[in-house]
Amino acid sequence: MGAKATFFLFFTFFALCSSFPVERNYVPCKHLVLFFHDIIYNGRNALNATSVIVAAPQGANLTKLANLFHFGNLVVFDDPVTLDNNLQSEPVGRAQGFYIYDSKNTFSACLGFTFVLNSTHHEGTITLAGADPTLKKTRDISVTGGTGDFFMHRGIATIMTDAFEGEVYFRLRVEIKFYECW
Repeated sequence: MGAKATFFLFFTFFALCSSFPVERNYVPCKHLVLFFHDIIYNGRNALNATSVIVAAPQGANLTKLANLFHFGNLVVFDDPVTLDNNLQSEPVGRAQGFYIYDSKNTFSACLGFTFVLNSTHHEGTITLAGADPTLKKTRDISVTGGTGDFFMHRGIATIMTDAFEGEVYFRLRVEIKFYECW
């Protein structure tokens, strides 16, 4: 009878503990703000360009973004990364990756890129991926991992378009909050 009572009490305790949600207070273990500056190649700026259209809809020009929300364009970039919003500031690394314009109905892109940081502040990589509904003021994408100072880090990056000049230049402010730090 004692074993049955012990089992019953253990089972009841386990059932009660698992039925109440645990309130989790997520606090970032590391926080970082970076800016990256994208200058798309337009056929006249080869010396300054940091990104280029590598695929476009059939019949489209690779030096000009497609009409209709740029749907179908694939852009590869290698952009300078700074700690402030000045393109002329000392770079702390590069943002390397791609974005694919993926909607016929609005400006939206699928992002996949890595911050490659090599400075006195930080050394290592931070890998990010996610949807970028460009017209929203802020967008969240996933931080899927990293190396070096960011080994096995995960979290959320909030992206905000900080500035743009037509279809040639834009600057993104990226606020990264790491919730898993090793």
